Amino acid sequence: MKVWILLLLGFINYAAASVAKIPQKVELANQYHKDINLTDYLVSEKFDGVRAIWNGHNLITKSGLIISAPAWFTEPLDNEVLEGELWSGYKQFAFVSALARSKRQRDADWQQVRYLVFDAPDPALPFSARYQHYQAKINRMKTTHIHAVEQLHFEHQQQLEQYYQMVLMRGGEGLILHQKHALHQAGRSDRILKYKPYQDAEAIVIGYTEGKGKYKGMIGALKVKSEQGLEFKIGTGISDQLRQQPPKIGSQITYRYQGLTKYGKPRFARLLRVRPKL
Repeated sequence: MKVWILLLLGFINYAAASVAKIPQKVELANQYHKDINLTDYLVSEKFDGVRAIWNGHNLITKSGLIISAPAWFTEPLDNEVLEGELWSGYKQFAFVSALARSKRQRDADWQQVRYLVFDAPDPALPFSARYQHYQAKINRMKTTHIHAVEQLHFEHQQQLEQYYQMVLMRGGEGLILHQKHALHQAGRSDRILKYKPYQDAEAIVIGYTEGKGKYKGMIGALKVKSEQGLEFKIGTGISDQLRQQPPKIGSQITYRYQGLTKYGKPRFARLLRVRPKL
């Protein structure tokens, strides 16, 4: 009997873990371009943190992993789905990323984190209505660590550029433009645009090249495959430590680039970071 109970508990734990790892259906941003009607969009700062979905029970990453946040951190949240960013300040991505992956719930660490909510996913409501809803909802909470991301409206390109430069000057990553009449729909489209000083994207490591000269005995470049299936090499932005202990095959990386070549490959691709498994 005891054995059966242990097996049952093991199955329940396995099932729960499997459910938790189901990727979440989130919206993804395209690169910003000026061939849009600016008045159709609401604009907010883009925060460089860890994307987190509140599913009514847990904070979950977009890949489906449960974030072990302390009970007091999520206590103000009810059973309504929210989406936001775990953020602890500018240039603090590594800290928040490590915290989101940790199973240790250290209050001293979590007290440095804010949950910046930027959507209340509802397929029946346009983004402008969802913004009004999550803003009112979070304002009623009156907490110090859960905030509603402000959405701004601009009539002219000059206003957008001024705000963009202000965000960059204070250490921000850039802007997000969200089409105000768009319904929530998973996937990448012009419903959401990201405006940053450079273009960036993600790719999967598929191999390495051998280093030469001062990099002899290390890797010279990463061979990667983009989301579009293009294969290319990234040889800049790689630290000496990474050259000695490169990311494993299958690892996901973020790279920056400046437009595309005539063959459709990223121009001047540079490694930004190896993305942890979140």
